[in-house]
Amino acid sequence: MDNKNLKSFVYKFLNKEVILYIIFGVLTTLVNLVVFTICNRAFDGTIFLNSDFLSFLFFDKPYLLSNTIAWIVAVVFAFFTNKMFVFQSKSFEIKNLLKELASFLGARVFSLIVEQIGLFILIDKVLLNELVSKIILGIVVVILNYFFSKLFIFKKSKNNS
Repeated sequence: MDNKNLKSFVYKFLNKEVILYIIFGVLTTLVNLVVFTICNRAFDGTIFLNSDFLSFLFFDKPYLLSNTIAWIVAVVFAFFTNKMFVFQSKSFEIKNLLKELASFLGARVFSLIVEQIGLFILIDKVLLNELVSKIILGIVVVILNYFFSKLFIFKKSKNNS
């Protein structure tokens, strides 16, 4: 790869948007990991909060409930930071905001499902540590979420100027 092609590659894949996404992705991941760790410690050793519904919904796995709570907090943080700082979607018209939020949540629900299944496999089948599993899947989720946000949610349009 010659110098011109290398510069083109760097400018294409390491632009302001990608760098901001990485920064806010790391911050979102930290929010997610902190909330996950706090909840996981709080739920550790419980009889799944004495709830048949929660026990059924989360397969008697407190780390799956912890992950869901962490996901909710991280998604709220990520939506606003991605909208305002990364993709600079400046429209706050209710119609546009609701469309972006619905798309954002839909993509994030998909990545939550990927993460929940991945956690179950890595923790219960591969027998990895919960935090190590969470970090590995966090990387996968950040990459998935970037492409969903870039391609489907915060698309540049004439209304976003």
